[in-house]
Amino acid sequence: MPCRKTCRTATYALTILSAIGLLSSCHSSSNQVALNGAGSTFVYPVMGRWIQDFQQSHSNVQINYQSIGSGGGIQQVKSGTIDFGASDAPLSDEEVTQMPAPVIQIPESAGPVCVTYNLDGLQKPLQLSSDALAGIFLGKITNWQDPLLKQDNPGEKLPNSKITVVHRAESSGTTAAFTTYLSAVSPEWAQKVSKGTAVKWPTGLGAKGSEGVTGQVKQFPGSISYVELTYATQNKLPVAGIKNQAGKYVLPSTAGTTAAIDAFKDQLAKDARTPIANPPASAPDAYPISTLTFLIIPKDGKDVGKRTALKQFITYVVTDGQQASSGLSYAPLPDAVKQLDVQTLNQLTVNGSPIQ
Repeated sequence: MPCRKTCRTATYALTILSAIGLLSSCHSSSNQVALNGAGSTFVYPVMGRWIQDFQQSHSNVQINYQSIGSGGGIQQVKSGTIDFGASDAPLSDEEVTQMPAPVIQIPESAGPVCVTYNLDGLQKPLQLSSDALAGIFLGKITNWQDPLLKQDNPGEKLPNSKITVVHRAESSGTTAAFTTYLSAVSPEWAQKVSKGTAVKWPTGLGAKGSEGVTGQVKQFPGSISYVELTYATQNKLPVAGIKNQAGKYVLPSTAGTTAAIDAFKDQLAKDARTPIANPPASAPDAYPISTLTFLIIPKDGKDVGKRTALKQFITYVVTDGQQASSGLSYAPLPDAVKQLDVQTLNQLTVNGSPIQ
């Protein structure tokens, strides 16, 4: 009898504990938040780091980011299928009005768009003036022994071979940054091709994503293209020094992008969408093909948990997360831009009310 009573008590206790565990599990599950973002391949390496770091201190938040190109990210924000998009090309005033619902956009990071190539036998990095670079992508300079290239690279044995241009095939913010630079330095480019996330390329092979571009460059000797610096570094591809307005051939780097940001700090304080390409000669250390990258976020939403987590994540990205940027070849945002970002994030709402 005592044994039977003891067994009944133990069984009852186990039942209670199981119920508590089940309730706890349900409660934990109900608190889980999933955020989805997509867009820029340029920002993908540091976005992965931001997500990893944020989730370590917010275990109930799961963030998924798809590297599909800036144009794809913008389209998914427009269709309402993601919580945030990333683009290296900010929306113009006209494009903002074309969105089906109000959005905010803020700079999240900055970095260099580097020119990478596949050439053997060079003793030092390839050097390119703006005229040479524009000539190559216009299809006017077709051989590596072109006189303009020899002028940029005295003493180097450039191969007597065809230049193969590789460019992005899909709508891309990296393309927008690169063509913004070419439009700034080449009147012919500005007139014939212009700038944007997708342009009609005068020459070259198309490849999808920064991953596709680096793969093509590795495959074809004599090829040249443009990618974010981390992709070139990870794929062990060389990068060219680009001649800036001060007459210096500058290699892409965090410091070079920071110098470009500093050259435009007054303009950025008024409009964070100001391009930072082709800085003036007063910035001798600036890398000329630098860009800011942006987050595009629906201004309002219905899910309190998701909207709260989203604001917390983006706030982390533009404040403490900037320290992680510099370790991955991205330039941290200046304090004035970070403060502007935080103020803009206060415009986010849930069901029309401020996010607490």
